[in-house]
Amino acid sequence: MNQKIQILPETLCNQIAAGEVVERPASVLKELVENALDAGADRILVEIEQGGKRLLRITDNGHGMNRDDAFLCLERHATSKIRSEQDLFRLQTLGFRGEALPSIAAVSRMALRTRGTDSLEGWEIVTEGGRVLRAGAVGMPVGTVIEVRNLFFNVPARRKFLRRDETELGHLSEALTRLALASPGVHVRLTHNARLLWEVNRQNGLAERIGELLGRDILRGLVPLREFPEAPWRLHGLLSRPELHRSTNSGMFSYINGRFIRDRVVQHAVAEGYRHLLPKGRYPLAVLFLELPADLVDVNVHPTKQEVRFREQSQVHDLIVAAVRETLARPAAAATRQPALAPQEVATRQAQAVPTGEVPSKIRDPHAAYLTKAGPQPAPDPVHKVHEVHQATPPEQVATLFAPPAAENPTPEPNGYGSMTILGQFRGSYLVCQAGDDLVLVDQHAAHERIGFEKLCAQYRLGTLERQLLLFPLVLEFDFRHAQLISEYRDLLGRLAFELEPFGGRSFALKSVPALLQNVAAEPLLRDLMDDLAEFGVTRQVDRQVEKLLLKMACHGMVRANQSLTPAEMRALLDQLDQVPYNRQCPHGRPITVCWQLAEVERLFQRG
Repeated sequence: MNQKIQILPETLCNQIAAGEVVERPASVLKELVENALDAGADRILVEIEQGGKRLLRITDNGHGMNRDDAFLCLERHATSKIRSEQDLFRLQTLGFRGEALPSIAAVSRMALRTRGTDSLEGWEIVTEGGRVLRAGAVGMPVGTVIEVRNLFFNVPARRKFLRRDETELGHLSEALTRLALASPGVHVRLTHNARLLWEVNRQNGLAERIGELLGRDILRGLVPLREFPEAPWRLHGLLSRPELHRSTNSGMFSYINGRFIRDRVVQHAVAEGYRHLLPKGRYPLAVLFLELPADLVDVNVHPTKQEVRFREQSQVHDLIVAAVRETLARPAAAATRQPALAPQEVATRQAQAVPTGEVPSKIRDPHAAYLTKAGPQPAPDPVHKVHEVHQATPPEQVATLFAPPAAENPTPEPNGYGSMTILGQFRGSYLVCQAGDDLVLVDQHAAHERIGFEKLCAQYRLGTLERQLLLFPLVLEFDFRHAQLISEYRDLLGRLAFELEPFGGRSFALKSVPALLQNVAAEPLLRDLMDDLAEFGVTRQVDRQVEKLLLKMACHGMVRANQSLTPAEMRALLDQLDQVPYNRQCPHGRPITVCWQLAEVERLFQRG
């Protein structure tokens, strides 16, 4: 009988392993620079030729290796970073598998030169296709130099899939940028074909590193994340204001214990935090760091180590959403930190923030509580912080820009919309205002829409959800996975006004739905809700559907464009705008204000 199962030759096994680790030159750079960082290097030089296809040289000043370790590091599954199975669940290093160097050597011509801190001389090993060609002593400073030449020279089918030099160079620069962002204290230099592309020196903090790598203009559009030091978690970083966004999520950098990741849970949580703040199809910029005990996250789920698995997935998701929402609630708040409010207390204050006074006629109906006079206003300040993002911030003022934001509160800001001087109304749609030396246009419909939406949402969160009983219960059958979830979360679904009773097997009788959702098909909504529960452990589909209806109510019941307002009504609108969070954008993500500085206006009239 012919034997069908065979043991593959070692050379082919090494190439298969290399295929898992080495996708393109950027993969090589990532693995080698991570090793340099694990070795304690604070100076890393990256030299590239022809997009990394001809040469990729990494030089670092880490602690290096002695002769025996230099040979052992070329063997598969040889590593200094783990010793036992338990170590896999308390990793403190970026690399750990012991596959990078042998996998890279298997598909290239590689030269390794290294010298340990306790050695008087270095050691050089030259390989080709994974075979050692020569080895010997060499003079060099402490550290490691790895040269990778002719990547995929022995795997022509893989080499054909490499792109143009410019494309590969873009991937290389992006990979190095991700690593450099997480290591502000490391000097990094990148050259291509002997030409310097970029270089960052050692810096004191994340803000300086972002300014050097991503640009000072982007830095001015970022605000510090509202930190949640909830042991054993720590979340910190920087977020873009809602007016700064991109067409892709390439500007989102997320790190878990210093390791760059592209995780669905984290990306979904950030997007959830920006919901109703960005235009459709746009993405924010963010540099986020989540630090947690190593045993609460599994990084050993993918060869590239860019995907992770959290033990408390829903907790991580909710932590990020809460931090993003609280940060964006007052992006231009004062520098002094105020006591943080619990979400329930925030909603209570927003719902109860109904100032007394005469209500202008056009605003009295149908939502009189949303726009009322807020009482005496503070004097205008020459600096209007609501439009702070438009003002150039010199490097020496970066620390002031990144002062912690104040907590949410319904008290009018001293330098907010209420402090502006109203000059008039343009075409019955825009309020013309003066803020210090700035000229500001306010979209009255967008402003009123944000006010009404936030008030309606606060009242919804506070009150008991009204339910609509179905005249004839709807019998729904689910697959086994969804049926199990419904049984597990029946109490939660009941609190959301979805009353479900077992009807035999995998069927359930739906007896009531939320009153606000009575016109929404119940079955598709429940199935979407179950998918959400399965993936994130929490329900958000109901809130999304409710918010859609609240948004429609806010849109149709608010002050419209082409509607004349009296001075008292304009003032009430601005006063109330100060009392709601996220008051820079309407719920659709469009800007509420446009601002021109005095210098910009004078330039239009050619005045110096």
